[in-house]
Amino acid sequence: MIDLKIVNSELDIGSAMNSVNSPQCGAISIFIGTTREHFNGNKVKTLFYEAYESMALNEMKSITVLTRQKWPEVVNIAIHHRIGEVKVREASVVIAASSPHRKHAQEAVSFILERLKTTVPIFKKEQYEDGSGVWKANEECAWKSNN
Repeated sequence: MIDLKIVNSELDIGSAMNSVNSPQCGAISIFIGTTREHFNGNKVKTLFYEAYESMALNEMKSITVLTRQKWPEVVNIAIHHRIGEVKVREASVVIAASSPHRKHAQEAVSFILERLKTTVPIFKKEQYEDGSGVWKANEECAWKSNN
């Protein structure tokens, strides 16, 4: 089962976990990405995410296909990403995978996170306490110019 979501509200971590739970699996691995309060000496107030949603969901689906090719033991995958404002300590992304044994689920979640950051068109703006802000480019992203 594949569970993909882009939502403009608080992420339900329990929902992601429940969506990958299976009686044939002995392991669920979960990554939760949260907003941290400092970046390069700046105090972060919030993050603001925008997405090209249809394209992002299609790319997320492609990531799950590739993940299952690399780890056929993975039974279920959930990728939930939040858009809009995400305050400090709140989750912006939840990735979960289940498999009979932990190794495959852990490797799959790590792989999904790296692919998500490099290929999915979701964009982040850091809003700082001093009122300034900056759109951030993931250093890993495939479309970023290396000039």
